[in-house]
Amino acid sequence: MEHILQKIKEFNKIIIHGHSRPDGDCIGTQYGLYHLIKASFPKKEVYVTGEVSDYVSFIGEPTLLDDALFHDALSICVDCGASNRLSDGRFTKSKYVIKIDHHPNVEPYGDYVYVDTTSPACAQIITEFYLKFKDELVLNKEAATALYTGILTDTGRFKFDSVNARTFNAAACLVDHGVDLAFIDNKLSVETLDTLKLKGFVLTNFKMSEHGFAYIVLKRETIEQFKVSDEDASNQVSTISTIEGCPVWALFIEYPGEIRIRLRSRGPVINVLASEYEGGGHPKAAGAKLPSWDSLDSFVKKADALVYEYKKSLEN
Repeated sequence: MEHILQKIKEFNKIIIHGHSRPDGDCIGTQYGLYHLIKASFPKKEVYVTGEVSDYVSFIGEPTLLDDALFHDALSICVDCGASNRLSDGRFTKSKYVIKIDHHPNVEPYGDYVYVDTTSPACAQIITEFYLKFKDELVLNKEAATALYTGILTDTGRFKFDSVNARTFNAAACLVDHGVDLAFIDNKLSVETLDTLKLKGFVLTNFKMSEHGFAYIVLKRETIEQFKVSDEDASNQVSTISTIEGCPVWALFIEYPGEIRIRLRSRGPVINVLASEYEGGGHPKAAGAKLPSWDSLDSFVKKADALVYEYKKSLEN
């Protein structure tokens, strides 16, 4: 972390990158770091680049920058394990690149890599960065709000077993710096009528394999039928997360040109299976791709076998 602070001090122009189809942790980390740097070093130029997440747009909305801004800049890439998933690949044009992440370090891109897989959220890493150098850094309400939202969303509101004592210590620090808990809860909890109708569809149409793999398929026509965003559709993976006897579940969603898999677990390690389908991630939260819908049955069978082996191990 000392090296990261040194580079932030060294550069007058800093660009913060996130991954494509950003989630709450990605946007929260980007804007948390943005506000932390701006409050601590007001004279520096700091930019956030990438894609917008409607779900957490109250934190901020990144934009794609002009090429000229990357000249002599420091690029900090957050919450992204592989460079091809960054929404703005022009980090290569910057003078120096730092990767900060909490996913398995499958690709150590950039000039300097800081990865902590024990952190359940990248926003927790940035909060701990502040705590380590709090005599030199300024954490304002805007930074605290962004970072808290990042931690909250990537831990399932502190439900996932990746949460540790450090997580609550970080959250306590952020609350002490002005986070409005009711405001964030209201922003994250309110859903449109169309989204609620889609949730009803998911609850009515999800499927279960023989041994307890639950999954829902959302094809393009279904998403368009319910008039919801791709982001709202992909968030429906949590709708089938509490089914008794189903420790692994997934959402298969059809984007223009590709089929993505959002894979989750309450027990079995699933990122190995995800790696077989051009994916990866955390042991219990991963993503992957289907080459076509013809591969769906094969994936379901492998996931079902994974659940079977897991349940069998619990009996021994």
